[in-house]
Formats: sequence, C-alpha cells, structure tokens
Amino acid sequence: FGQWAGQLGDGRAINLCEVEHQNKNWQLQLKGAGETPYSRSADGLAVLRSSIREYLCSEAMFHLGVPTTRALSLALTGDKVLRDVMYDGNPAYEKGAIVCRVAESFLRFGSYQIFAARQDEETLKTLVDYTLQHHFSHLGKPSPDTYIQFFLEVTERTLAMIIHWQRVGFVHGVMNTDNMSILGLTIDYGPYGWLEGYDHGWTPNTTDREHKRYRYGNQPNIGLWNLLQLANTLYPLVDEAQPFENILNQYQADFERLSLEMMRTKLGLQLDDEDDLKLIEELEDILHLTETDMTIFFRSLANFKKDNPESGIETIKDSFYKPDEVVANIEKRWNGWLMSYANRLQKESSTDQQRKTKMNTVNPKYVLRNYMAQLAIDDADKGDYTMIDEMFQMLKNPYKEQPKFKKWFAKRPEWARHKVGCSMLSCSS
Repeated sequence: FGQWAGQLGDGRAINLCEVEHQNKNWQLQLKGAGETPYSRSADGLAVLRSSIREYLCSEAMFHLGVPTTRALSLALTGDKVLRDVMYDGNPAYEKGAIVCRVAESFLRFGSYQIFAARQDEETLKTLVDYTLQHHFSHLGKPSPDTYIQFFLEVTERTLAMIIHWQRVGFVHGVMNTDNMSILGLTIDYGPYGWLEGYDHGWTPNTTDREHKRYRYGNQPNIGLWNLLQLANTLYPLVDEAQPFENILNQYQADFERLSLEMMRTKLGLQLDDEDDLKLIEELEDILHLTETDMTIFFRSLANFKKDNPESGIETIKDSFYKPDEVVANIEKRWNGWLMSYANRLQKESSTDQQRKTKMNTVNPKYVLRNYMAQLAIDDADKGDYTMIDEMFQMLKNPYKEQPKFKKWFAKRPEWARHKVGCSMLSCSS
C-alpha cells in the first residue's frame, strides 16, 4: 500500500518444475501447499474459498483476452484451515485447498527490489541477466542499453495489461509491487472484483476502503508508480536516470492514447474524430449519475440504432440498477449523449449490425461477478461442485451469447450488495 515492506517472498507458493509446451517453458506452482521459507508466521495454506476465486478468475481473464497466469488444477487437501475472513476477531475453520497455477515466469517487480534494498547489485544483475536470457532474449546480450530496452518492454506490457483491465472493468484490489508480474501478466487473484455499478472510485478490497489506493480509476496511476519503483531498482545497472525518466514520461501519453483507442472500440468507432474524447468523457460523467452496470451497459449499447436515437434509453435500460432515477436532468443528459453518439455513428461507414459484431468482441457478455463466485463457493463448501463447472464452461466464451447461461447476464442481486464475499473482500485466503 505504498510502503516498502521488506522481504516478503512466496509465503505459500512452491515451484514444482518447468515443463515444455508449444516451444515455451512453463513453470508449475502450487499455491497453498504449506509452509515455505517465506511464510513468516503464517501456515502457508489456502482455503477453498480463495482457491476457487483464483481458479475461476485466472481462466476467465485468459478467455477475455487479458494477459494472466493460468490455473491448471484445483484440489481439496482434506485439512481444516483457520481464517479470520474480515480481520474482525472472528476466525473460523474452512476447507483447505491447493491451486496449481502456470506461467512462463512468476517473477515480480519485488523479486528485483529486494536486492536493490540490500544494495546487492551483483545478485540484482544476475537476476536481471537471467530474466533477459530466458524471457527477453530478443533484446540481446546484457548491457546498459539492453537494461533500458528491458524496462521499456516491461512498461509497455504492464500498460497493455492495465488497459485490458479497464476495458473489462476488472479491479485487482492489491497492486503492490510484489503483485506486478515482470511479464505483464495479471497475477495473485485476491480481493479482486469487476465493476458492477460504473464507478471510478470503487475497490473491492475492504483493507483499502479508507484511502482507495487501488480503486478502478487509479489503476493506471498505480501501474506508473510501480514502474517508478522498478526503475529505481534497475538504475544501478545503468547509472543514468534520463532514459528511465523518458520512458516513464511516455507512459502517461501512451495511456491516454491507448485508453482512447480502447474506448473507441467499446463504442464501435473505427475512425478517429477530434471530438471522440469529449464524447467519451461525457459518457463517463453520465454513467456516474445513477448506478449503471458497466458490463450490461456496453453489451446493450451494441443494439443501439443510429437512425433511431430516441429509443436509446430503452436499449440500455436493463443496465440501470434504479431505472426510476433516470428522469428529469439525468434522462435529459442521457438523451443528449445518445443523440451525440448517433451523430458520431453517422460518420462511420459500418452498418448497425457490423458495429454490433465488432463491439461484441470487446465488450463481454459474461464476467465473473463476485456474487457468482460466492454462489459457487457456497455450493462447493457443501460438496456440490456443479456450479464451479458451470461457471468454468460459461467463462470460456465470454463474448458469445450462450443462451443456456442467460440467467448470468444480469445485474448484481440486491442481497449481494453488502454481503461478505460479494461486495466486501479482504486479503484473507
């Protein structure tokens, strides 16, 4: 949360081996198998609750097209594990479980920071050179210039990952540097969540509720802050600050450009228009006026008819949590925006159907809402794993209509608004 925490390490992750698949090496890692040298005072175990969340979410993210670690298996251990879910002094025993996760590498920004903090430049260089050899070999042999190119590529990968998060409404929840993959993968699925009501200030992590450091709208800034920490770490290998500063300064400009491009795709816009940014900013303002489901809104907007903007409100009405609030000034704002959107679409050569097809490839119909994961967890806790499999199958094709799963294309139910595991999550796992 913005403070150097010293040595952390994988408190409950154990690397098993590497396997070769499709001409790449993949690391297999157990999460929750017991104590490691870095467990500190913890037991190194994981509970079924958090293991289901990681298993389902990592696969959901992969099929959404978001860079991520993968989940190979999920298994019960037979142990009972004591956890205080909300850190409120009420611990309880839960079923233990282990996830086997897979990635080309589990190296994080923090893996490098620890050696810089110890002023151990020799080991830092050894680790960076290892990373170059095995994961960035296309950059060439180690040298100060190669280290700069390495940092540039890590920056680009990190930004690309965060743009994807913003596109699908994903909030990581704990963007510490030890949760930032050097390969630009989404890693460590803890108190994450998907935006339901569109809100730049939302975070699913109760530990972060006061300052909201890792809120949805701040994720790009935190990405930059974390990259600054990595730049400080790599600086001794280059002994020149300007190249790092240039890359970090470029990050903001690149974010604005890529974010605009991403939002254009969500709105089905192919041409560049100087007024697009204004159109997007106005939309984001209006989305905050009343609780509006992000996933349902953008998916429904694909059905908008550019020659009939008057029916626009009807097209998107299912995304409103409280439709009766969309009156007076709010309704006027919506109608004004929908008219502007229709006028903008008139500049495009694509038909409504062509636009819909394209929009439905970037705006998912199905995401892993927290209440859905919690329902699967509740059933699994009773020994029924049917819903886990149902979610898993559905999330393999998040952009397809899948009529048999239509019941999951729905707003968060009211009972889940303040329920632990649905709206309130902690790092307890």
